[in-house]
Amino acid sequence: MNKISLPVIFLITGTILFNSCKTTYNTTENTKNHTLIGPYLQNMTSHSVTIAWAVKTDSTLIEGKDSLSKKQVDRYEYHSTLITGLQPDSTYTYDILQDGTGAGKGTFHTFPDRAEPFHFCVLGDTRTRHNIHQQIVNRIIREKPLFVVNTGDLVANGNNISLWEIFFRINKDLIRNVPYYPVLGNHEKDSKNYYDFFDLPGNERYYFFTVGDALFVVLDMEGPDYETPLYLTRRGREIFWEKVSKQYFDKEKAWLENLLTINDNAGYIFVFFHPTWYSIKSSRVAEAARRRAYWGDIFERHHVQVVLNGHDHYYEHAFHGGTHYIVTAGGGAPLYNIDAVQPETIKYKKIEHYMRIDVGPEKAVLKAIQLDGTVLDEFSIKRRGEKVDR
Repeated sequence: MNKISLPVIFLITGTILFNSCKTTYNTTENTKNHTLIGPYLQNMTSHSVTIAWAVKTDSTLIEGKDSLSKKQVDRYEYHSTLITGLQPDSTYTYDILQDGTGAGKGTFHTFPDRAEPFHFCVLGDTRTRHNIHQQIVNRIIREKPLFVVNTGDLVANGNNISLWEIFFRINKDLIRNVPYYPVLGNHEKDSKNYYDFFDLPGNERYYFFTVGDALFVVLDMEGPDYETPLYLTRRGREIFWEKVSKQYFDKEKAWLENLLTINDNAGYIFVFFHPTWYSIKSSRVAEAARRRAYWGDIFERHHVQVVLNGHDHYYEHAFHGGTHYIVTAGGGAPLYNIDAVQPETIKYKKIEHYMRIDVGPEKAVLKAIQLDGTVLDEFSIKRRGEKVDR
């Protein structure tokens, strides 16, 4: 493991290359009198990282007939810096401000370029009860993960900029040092804010990344469905599915099929998406069944070891066809009652929690951990073979 300091990040030094994305920006001058969100880490690889931040420039006054309904809506400029030419499995420090305050400082560790032990954390549905969200983030910081995945519903309304301000305030001490990979949830509402703040691989709706010989796939299971007009009849909804939503998901499904086929030799495969594969909330059982009917056996046929979801606010561990299906949605949103345990369900609990996953050379160990540190559930998966038998 190497440790390297970058006291001045915006200079080309040695083999470290600088590329500016989105905006060319004089950080010190422009943040002098403005609120800063970040810095935070995105799109980590073994040789590169994106450092992102946002600066509040001004606000828009919204006023109704009632003088009490006045509201200031903040406006931000979004910035990111791509750093390339880094060494794998190495630690760097950075400072986007260089103003002596420490506000622009952080540390990151590049991904290994071979199969090495590492661990990461997963949480989900952090949209409300911000005190719970903060407690979980504090615990995750102590875990010192290589990266974090949020299974969706980061905020209660993706179009509300004030909720993103709260989200980044809660996470500021985590994400300046640890890459953060989000999943689109229904509460993100496919908002422009989501795409402005995050700098993700691929088309940013669904994407993948690798660490050593482990493959991580993030899917968008919301698609255009959130745009379905509420006034549509049942037949109208069927037409919307056939003409709009299905075309989107067919394209994503073909992408996933191709990706899993190409990566057949991956040692581990983890898939993330927001809505549940197996729901144990009675009002959502039929919805989950329709989802399984559309996607079919794609995960089990490709020997995906673990699928992680959010959406239903509890912990659930189900198993079918060699694949573990986890619902980890105890990140702060109000917990749901459990009233429809499925035959595939192994363990469940209505509890706030997060997950720590340790990936090793022969197996990965998955733990669901409560706020007090109690291990709620623990199981392991074996490393996939060099060539999976069909």
